[in-house]
Amino acid sequence: MAFAAHQRLSQVTSHLKASEADITRGKESILAKSPDDVVVTCALRTAITKGGKGGFKDTAAADLLHGAFTSLLSRSKLDPAHVEDIAVGSVLPPGGGATEFRAAALAAGFPESTAVKSLNRQCSSGLQACVDVANAIRSGMIDVGIGAGVESMSLQYGPQAVTEFSELLESHSEAANCRVPMGVLSEQMAQDRHITRAAQDAFAASSFAKAAAAQKQGLFDAEIAPLTVRWTDPKTDEEKEITVSRDDGVREGMTSESLGKIRPAFRKDGTIHAGNASQISDGAAAVLLMRRSVAERLGQTVIGKFVSASVVGVAPLLMGIGPWKAIPVALEKAGVGKEDVDIFEINEAFASQCLWCANELGLPMEKVNPKGGAIAFGHPLGCTGARQVSTLLTELKRTGKKVGVTSMCVGTGMGMAAVWVAE
Repeated sequence: MAFAAHQRLSQVTSHLKASEADITRGKESILAKSPDDVVVTCALRTAITKGGKGGFKDTAAADLLHGAFTSLLSRSKLDPAHVEDIAVGSVLPPGGGATEFRAAALAAGFPESTAVKSLNRQCSSGLQACVDVANAIRSGMIDVGIGAGVESMSLQYGPQAVTEFSELLESHSEAANCRVPMGVLSEQMAQDRHITRAAQDAFAASSFAKAAAAQKQGLFDAEIAPLTVRWTDPKTDEEKEITVSRDDGVREGMTSESLGKIRPAFRKDGTIHAGNASQISDGAAAVLLMRRSVAERLGQTVIGKFVSASVVGVAPLLMGIGPWKAIPVALEKAGVGKEDVDIFEINEAFASQCLWCANELGLPMEKVNPKGGAIAFGHPLGCTGARQVSTLLTELKRTGKKVGVTSMCVGTGMGMAAVWVAE
């Protein structure tokens, strides 16, 4: 009997090895469709507005999230009772935003049966929310979920967002490095990696130019859900109701020369300044994910597919190199190479780090952030990862392209990336 059992085990092992060998890898494999695919049927965002000045300066994060939720339900025409779980990435809210985000979901029309969680992986929080939901679908835990992200930097950004370190943490050099301000460490990285101010300003000018051109052509309109909010005029103190439907941080006419006149922010002889770093901003985004077989049963139109994701750690003082390390891992997991990717959406936390990552990976610059990035229209911390999915899938569809990557560096020394396919 023991021999027979051993023989059977050998046969099963042989079959498994053959099956692994038969798995098709490459672009064809990720374009193929399966009933078990994790697909996106709707992805949208609010406009992104300037922190402390813009259209959402007086709007709470939970209210922005509520707007993204109601727009997602309206656009997808999905019965909210089908949504089993919602993950919301956010960085600044006290208590992680868990209570008010659950309340926002209920107010938006989701039933009590729809669960909600908040999470914080700093600048990758919105992407982590999408990936958590995708993995829950893959594992069979749920069939339908929403990955979202939101941030009100106007109302919640400041020193209170950073916890004091204990003596134990301060006494450990690498742990203590987690508290070094990102601007300071990015300045040091730019110097150590020989990224000149001229190169950073040229990259930033390109981001502004691409975003301004895209906005003028209406290329953001399909992904932006207009939101009506209360807004106080800073000049008159008059409270008004306004509808926000455009990113208000986008500026026309920014050039390397004009950016070159801005004073460095972190060192007298530094290279980083307000014009070549991401803007402080407010905004929300939401992505509806489900199993393909469920999407077909519910009559949902598939606009894209989640393929793979990666999260990696790097030295805290080198947090900006995160995408450089994370992107190849996500591509390897997907079984494709960088040449198979049509668009890379890489968060522009700082021109220095985004430019370095793109150059080190050997990415054609025309494939990187074709409609501009966070330098031009802002980086609401927890929102960005979900916002990138909306921006990517919209642009892939518009241009008739298929494969895209979203990625960002993460404070305290991490990087995250994901591979997506448009349909």
